[in-house]
Formats: sequence, structure tokens, C-alpha cells
Amino acid sequence: MKRHVAAALAALSLPAFAAPDFVDTAPVISATPVIERIAEPRQECRADAYEVPPPQERSYVGPALGAIVGGLLGSQVGNGKGRVAAAAAGAAVGTLVGDRIGNPPADTPYAGAPARCRTVESYREVVRGYDVVYRYSGRDTAVRLPYHPGPTVRVGVAVLDAGAPPAAGYPREYEPAPVSAYPYRY
Repeated sequence: MKRHVAAALAALSLPAFAAPDFVDTAPVISATPVIERIAEPRQECRADAYEVPPPQERSYVGPALGAIVGGLLGSQVGNGKGRVAAAAAGAAVGTLVGDRIGNPPADTPYAGAPARCRTVESYREVVRGYDVVYRYSGRDTAVRLPYHPGPTVRVGVAVLDAGAPPAAGYPREYEPAPVSAYPYRY
């Protein structure tokens, strides 16, 4: 994890150099999360509860035919007073069966109720990185990292040419002073 910090710091603070001369550690002063609020719209639909399905027209043909057929079939069973009881039972059962056939139950909910839909915005927060302040060589430096660095960060240190202008993105407060005592390069 600390290797990533050195690479990120080198890439952010010294973009003109390929690699630092050496790597050092610096204490982290603060690490503040960078939070982004993301909106996520979604649809909520519902049928209104106060809408009642229209009444169905009931057919009485099915129960009447069922009672007649059930009574005739029931009268064929038994003899004497048992035959009358069987005809009555057959008529009752025939009425129920005829009603089911003539008026099937509505198993589905009322489909005629219009659905009322609306768009609802919900939000969630996402951590996009951390604004980190670390202290190196007596100075505080701020950098944004994609993760929490912990108590220390690794810092890549490199020597700049005395005559070359600072690289783009190089902090102005860290511009090196011209070095004339050591004219040689490694």
C-alpha cells in the first residue's frame, strides 16, 4: 500500500522525472475523505386502493341448469323417501357446480385501476479519495490520494537541475535555489 503512495506522490509532484533518487517516509498530519453524493432515481408505482372494480353481471342460467340436472341425477339414487333426499342433495350440489361454471371467480386483481407512478430520488455517498496533508522536511504538503494512507506516506525525493525551470505541477514553494557549489551530475 505504501508503494502506491510513493508512486502517486512522485506522479503528482514531479511529473517530469521518471523515478525519484530515493524514497523517504513522512508523517500524515490529516486525511480528509472526499465524499461525492450520487443521485439514483427510481420509479415507484401503485394502484389506488380507493378504486373498486366494477360489479360483475351474475348469470343465473348456470345455477338453474345445475339444480335441474343435479335433481334429476339425485332422483335416480335410492327408493322411497331416500330418493327425495337424494334429489334435494343433487339439486343443491348441482346449483353450486352450475354457479361455478356460469360465474367463474375473478382470481386476478382489478386490472382496470390505473397505476400511479412517480420518480423518487434516493441518494448515496461515495468516498472518491482522500485529501492528505503530510509533513516532510519541515513543510506541510497537500495531495489527493485514492485511498486512506495510514499514519505515514512514502515520499519520492529527486534532485532538480539548477538551470532547468521547475516542472509543470511542481509546487512553487519548493522551487530549488540555484546550486553552484556542485556543478556535476550523477
